[in-house]
Amino acid sequence: MNRIEQSFKELKAQNRKAFIPYIMAGDGGLNNLIDRLITLEKFGATLIEVGVPFSDPVADGPTIQKAGIRALQNGTTLRGIIRELGKAREVVSVPIVLMTYLNPIYSYGISTFAQDIANVGVDGCIIPDLPMEEEDLIVGQLEDAGIELIRLVTLTTPKERIKEIANRGNGFLYSVTVKGITGTRNEFEQEVLDFLKNVKEISPIPVVAGFGISNEKQINALTLYCDGVIVGSKIVDLFEKNDITALESFMSVLKPEKNVR
Repeated sequence: MNRIEQSFKELKAQNRKAFIPYIMAGDGGLNNLIDRLITLEKFGATLIEVGVPFSDPVADGPTIQKAGIRALQNGTTLRGIIRELGKAREVVSVPIVLMTYLNPIYSYGISTFAQDIANVGVDGCIIPDLPMEEEDLIVGQLEDAGIELIRLVTLTTPKERIKEIANRGNGFLYSVTVKGITGTRNEFEQEVLDFLKNVKEISPIPVVAGFGISNEKQINALTLYCDGVIVGSKIVDLFEKNDITALESFMSVLKPEKNVR
């Protein structure tokens, strides 16, 4: 059982939901990555998703795209990110999941990538442009290194496919709550809640909702039907504004004293 599974096991025992913040590595300077990870853990992150900047981020909305551009302009590289994560592991104990596209992994070398991220204490990997049919390109190397591949399902994924994808993983199932790219939304329609309910009924592993989540009302509504949320654009925006007070307040929504479900 790796840190991801352990974290969800502990949450379940406490009848709590997961809050998973996303940050773009290198946004604000790669030298700030460790401090931001420490801050997110301090504010109650269940685990932290760390994005790798990429020149063609097909799943990312405007806020995260801009963060990626800033990170690339700062000279951020995958190798540099892995090096900083190794330093971070000395002071950060929550699980870390790396979010990247296939191209940077190929350029790095699949086997080397898997072993290097394992060596610095990364627990999982999200690869949005890796379809289930092509997993064999990388999943074996990740599994051998003890890295959990976090798979995604969407509002348009057929029920049988959701079942097949859910039964392949041991970490959590990333359930995409919009038909499109990341970015804040004002509200979610009943279709999304029904989708999460169906996925939760199907999946043998925890179900986490992500994309478009930006306020307490949304989080409270969505977590009635799943095991937690991933918040990206809102977190990236607050860090970019250096509004740490607002960040702490926002991340408190699922703390025990507020989470009475």
